[in-house]
Amino acid sequence: MVDHAPGGGAQEDGSGEGLKFDISGPSPEQIEAGRKLFASPCEFYYAAQALEHLPAPRGNEIALAGRSNVGKSSLINAITGRKALARVSHQPGRTRQLNFFECQAGSVVLVDMPGYGYAEAPKEIKRDWQGLMLDYLRGRPNLRRVFLLLDARVEIKISDETVMELLDQSAVSFQMVLTKVDSVKPDPLKRKQEEVLALAAKHPAAMNRIITTSSVGGIGIDELRAAIAEFVD
Repeated sequence: MVDHAPGGGAQEDGSGEGLKFDISGPSPEQIEAGRKLFASPCEFYYAAQALEHLPAPRGNEIALAGRSNVGKSSLINAITGRKALARVSHQPGRTRQLNFFECQAGSVVLVDMPGYGYAEAPKEIKRDWQGLMLDYLRGRPNLRRVFLLLDARVEIKISDETVMELLDQSAVSFQMVLTKVDSVKPDPLKRKQEEVLALAAKHPAAMNRIITTSSVGGIGIDELRAAIAEFVD
């Protein structure tokens, strides 16, 4: 079954008012579990461009989604400790398939979802995700979490909010992850974190905590690994 956000991103009336966010970080034990998970190899094993081509479910799938220039491939490489596990493309919207990476140390599969930022109009986003993406989100029995990546350097885009709405509609639990924070000064970063937390409060499927990362400086990588390691059986 697809996970729902425990505690939700909003109150029962959907307003999110008065919601208190969890600002505590992972424990040393959780950090160590994440380290162990990604100390062993994580390997690409499958790519699918159509629903009927999806691999048979195995392990717990953790999907990463975001705009095509958000740094998703670089973050996957940082998490897994590999320089070129996920291909970094300089052409937005080039990858139009789901890529699956299996972690040998645990029952976790990372799923790299196609970037959606090449289409700015909400109707285009919805049309693009009406096929394989939405079918995958709604029907994958072993999908446990989606990490939605947001570039800390730029404003939240309409396309980002459109995808959040689609995740709500699909009843898929998602957690927001800020990327490229090494390029943001402390005060603007704090404002961005507050903005994203407030945005999470408006979405029932959003988790009540964000993760702040940099694939270049290694910021937040241990925390993200720990969050993924929670799904090791």
